[in-house]
Amino acid sequence: MNDSIAKTGLSLADAPLLRAQRVAAVAGKHAASVDREARFPSESIEALRNERLLSSYVPRELGGDGCSITDLVRQCLVLGQQCANSAMVYAMHQIQVASLVRHGLPQPWFERYLGKLASEQLLIASVTSEVGTSGDLRSSICHVETDGAGFKLRKDATTISYGSEADALLLTARRAANSAPGDQVMVFLPKETYRLSNVGTWDTLGMRGTRSPPALVEAQGSLEQVLPTPFAEIAPQTQVPFSHVLWSGLWLGIATDAVARARAFVRAAARQKPGTMPPAGLRLAEVTSTLQLMRNNVFDVAEESDERMQGSDNESLTDMGFVLKMNNLKISSSQLAVQIVGQALQICGIAGYKNEGKYSLGRQLRDAHSATLMINNDRIHQTNASLLLVHKDD
Repeated sequence: MNDSIAKTGLSLADAPLLRAQRVAAVAGKHAASVDREARFPSESIEALRNERLLSSYVPRELGGDGCSITDLVRQCLVLGQQCANSAMVYAMHQIQVASLVRHGLPQPWFERYLGKLASEQLLIASVTSEVGTSGDLRSSICHVETDGAGFKLRKDATTISYGSEADALLLTARRAANSAPGDQVMVFLPKETYRLSNVGTWDTLGMRGTRSPPALVEAQGSLEQVLPTPFAEIAPQTQVPFSHVLWSGLWLGIATDAVARARAFVRAAARQKPGTMPPAGLRLAEVTSTLQLMRNNVFDVAEESDERMQGSDNESLTDMGFVLKMNNLKISSSQLAVQIVGQALQICGIAGYKNEGKYSLGRQLRDAHSATLMINNDRIHQTNASLLLVHKDD
């Protein structure tokens, strides 16, 4: 590994990115069939396992790479340029890993599992949605039913991305039968502790390979599997920052790929008439500027997130100004991804509108449109409106 890194000019810290680039090459070969058949991107997930990237955020002392959130963004970016479905599965997995690392350690049960995850490259899915909560992740209907040192639960989820392919689930539920809807815990469920029953299908406009049908989860296990930190703290300190930043990274990947295709189209047109600026040249300059704005915003917030997470004060992650910045990142990235791909489509014209060919942008456009719906932007705008009533400008 060290020799191959030296040949690329990358440092040891860049090793996970180099491995992600190799996975992206695999993902790109199968992206069209994953989208067309609405199937799980098994080839790229197997490549992630082979490159030992599923443990990127696991601490080095437990067998992982100990990556930062900025490192993960770079990985999601290169994966998103080739296959948004693969990048989304990877991002959602790392969000769950981060929750275990940041809120499960140093509990012995979670320490042992994270070591196992690193050695066996296990995939974790999330179960936060639920029938009857109207999309509010901070509210649960199902509850943990305790019995001595054990528990059982039953959750009717509206979506579980790649649940059938996962090795474990991280699920939200009320702490007990008499708990308020917002008094939630996160329960970690290795595959042997639950039964998953799909109760619907997943035939969507985009992100077809994430395989996210509604499903019923029935589980039982040890109370050691319940994270000790309340979800009311896990959500703002880890789940929301990692979700908004990593998703933005993969949306940036989609946009970057679209602009690359538009650039190739304009250059091909320029070669046909040397010395003449193609009509789409000015549009290319415009969309490139927008892409730079999006990139700078994503990495600015990612780096600030790392700075805050490296400190000992988790309360800094719930600072009102930072929460607004994080929410605005999600809103702007989800909107800019659609805008940039749309601009690239205008540049490529009918060549981009076709579903085949090197300038085709249909898959990228359909995948990008999922961005505003993942934690609906309207809900985030409502939260921001409430915060702005009391927030004092810095």
